[in-house]
Amino acid sequence: MSTPRFAIGIDLGTTHCALAYVDISASDGEATSYGVLDIPQLTGPGSVDNLALLPSFLYLPHADELAAGDLTLPWSDTQDFAVGEFARARGALTPIRLVSSAKSWLCHPGVDRRAAILPFDAPPEVARVSPLEASTRYLNHLRQAWDQAHPEAPFVEQDVTVTIPASFDPAARELTAEAARAAGYIHLTLLEEPQAALYNWIQGSAGRWRKDVKPGDIILVVDVGGGTSDFSLIAVLEREGQLELHRVAVGDHILLGGDNMDLTLAHVVARKLATEGKTLDGWQMRALTYACRVAKEALLSDATLTTQAIVVPSRGSKLIGGAIRTELTQEEVRVTILEGFFPQVEAMARPAIRTRSGLTQLGLPYAQDAGVTRHLAALLGRQAGATTELAGFAGKFDAEASFLHPTAVLFNGGVFKSEALIERTLGTLNSWLVAENAEPARMLAGADMDLAVARGAAYYGYVRRGQGVRIRGGTARAYYVGVESSMPAIPGMEPPLQALCVAPFGMEEGTEANLQAREFGLWVGEPVVLRFYGSSVRRQDLLGTLLDFWQPDELQALGDIRATLPTEGRQVGELVQVTLRATATDTGTLELTAVATQGGERWKVEFDVRSSS
Repeated sequence: MSTPRFAIGIDLGTTHCALAYVDISASDGEATSYGVLDIPQLTGPGSVDNLALLPSFLYLPHADELAAGDLTLPWSDTQDFAVGEFARARGALTPIRLVSSAKSWLCHPGVDRRAAILPFDAPPEVARVSPLEASTRYLNHLRQAWDQAHPEAPFVEQDVTVTIPASFDPAARELTAEAARAAGYIHLTLLEEPQAALYNWIQGSAGRWRKDVKPGDIILVVDVGGGTSDFSLIAVLEREGQLELHRVAVGDHILLGGDNMDLTLAHVVARKLATEGKTLDGWQMRALTYACRVAKEALLSDATLTTQAIVVPSRGSKLIGGAIRTELTQEEVRVTILEGFFPQVEAMARPAIRTRSGLTQLGLPYAQDAGVTRHLAALLGRQAGATTELAGFAGKFDAEASFLHPTAVLFNGGVFKSEALIERTLGTLNSWLVAENAEPARMLAGADMDLAVARGAAYYGYVRRGQGVRIRGGTARAYYVGVESSMPAIPGMEPPLQALCVAPFGMEEGTEANLQAREFGLWVGEPVVLRFYGSSVRRQDLLGTLLDFWQPDELQALGDIRATLPTEGRQVGELVQVTLRATATDTGTLELTAVATQGGERWKVEFDVRSSS
């Protein structure tokens, strides 16, 4: 590979995608030359415009719906689908043909993410695609847009970083990497979105960040986007006179964001229409949800607007005349979102967990509790002692503290275009801190809620080449594989399961860990189940630590792998003695390899991305 000229950063978002870049050849240290690519996309039938954001929507039109040339792009006149602004607008009128929230489906362990399941509730006659394919189409569009704008610097020759939620498990990370590879991404790295937002803040400060934070600071990154609420905690250390940033914790995967808010607002409007004697069917509710998304974005980003018109199309022949018209007010949006999603709660508040119904409709596994502030309180409570053994933090830990005390907050995500939501979140956090006699956290200003992640990802690609400032920390969790105990059969009792630590907390990317001191038995040639776990709180477990028991909140199941490992010349059903090797790849995924102690055969165990059913 020739030396890349650009470090490209891509924000593969739930509701928008963006591409930013750093010109490596024109940058030096923290003085970077960077930009944002305006992305050509359809904005109407046969109409192409360049926009900074590519809406993450895929529209699958009927064969006779559009005229020849209506879907033509500068680089293609043969595709039969649309992504971006036109897809979003067209889908608001015909939602059964619109694929949205593909990123959320990509991390859903309860479905086959390679299967053509989207649009999820479309009738049989509508063509469908998989979450993997939808993501690939967005990424491919961005690659084509780059090559059209920069023919002198082909995309495949550049260093590319794609962002993911910090809470993505290894299966979702691997799926994202697979989608990128299918889209023609060669030199690929994955980066967590909250880290990307902080990298952008560092880059944008032009070196001033060293004056805005100090050793002993704990930066809380709160990223609430279209599909997820993502939290990361990053400590500021001093080493040999230089400031260093170390990520110390990330939150759980919380499917809670703008999508939830859109649906809630749709129900608010539907109730208002019901008082007028107007009822909506399922198709119209989907259209109303998309209309509320547009209205919400307008009202939250512009406090001077008092109302936003809502039009729900009719399904009859008189499409325009039969449309239902109403409005969404600034007050309705503020009250619904502030009180419903950002309630003022105590530091000891925790997300409510209700008993689930035995039967449920298939769909995205949204968070049961809509309170972002309650999820934040839970994270800080779990991580109360996260910095106790961190260099430079000795003696700073308050044993009386009931939660980890952030000293600075960086907000990111389209939801926080609203100053009211920033003020509510920061005010709630500071009320917790004041109650424990701690200093209020200060806000780190200057974030671009739409482009920070893409810009930060591009800067990270530049940093990986030995320039700028790098956030340390390695894996955000410790990872374990289940090991079945050897014991005689006992009626009604399964053999106890132990958990073997194969990747300790903080394992750096690009490194390998070998468990040579332990040998295990691996069944080959017949179906087996491998169970994987993750923990964000067991920080002291070393490579090879074998747990006989653990508390329910210490380890979280990451899903089972069902596979038949090849015999590699062995007998079917043979138990092979193996040692294990774990690799934290540059793309942010985890690979586990079993190596035969006699013969040296290798079996790579990859996280299964199919349904566990």
